Amino acid sequence: MSNHEKINYLELPAKDFSKTKTFFSKVFDWTFEDYGSEYTAFSNAGLEGGFFKSDQCTSTKNGSALIVFYSETLEKTQTKIERAGGEIIKPIFSFPGGRRFHFSDPNNNEFAVWSDKNA
Repeated sequence: MSNHEKINYLELPAKDFSKTKTFFSKVFDWTFEDYGSEYTAFSNAGLEGGFFKSDQCTSTKNGSALIVFYSETLEKTQTKIERAGGEIIKPIFSFPGGRRFHFSDPNNNEFAVWSDKNA
């Protein structure tokens, strides 16, 4: 499969890189590499990307795209997120095809996790 004209990289805002790296390492096992004080790249996420220094955050309320993770065990992933300092902003709900919840990371960026598995 060709990578030509496919989504290749993702960049997100983050105010606090230390909290960002701790959270995503604990919950999703991401690894990071810093490029100066204004940028940190992540890997082991399914798609490569990075965080840039910003006081802004992503939110569907503001029309931002929503990054959605997949989990085979939705409740266990939710527990990991909460223990690592994430906040559940939409509790688990059903939709055609599965269930999901939304959370914010320590920088208040909104994400979601979905599963096609029942509890």
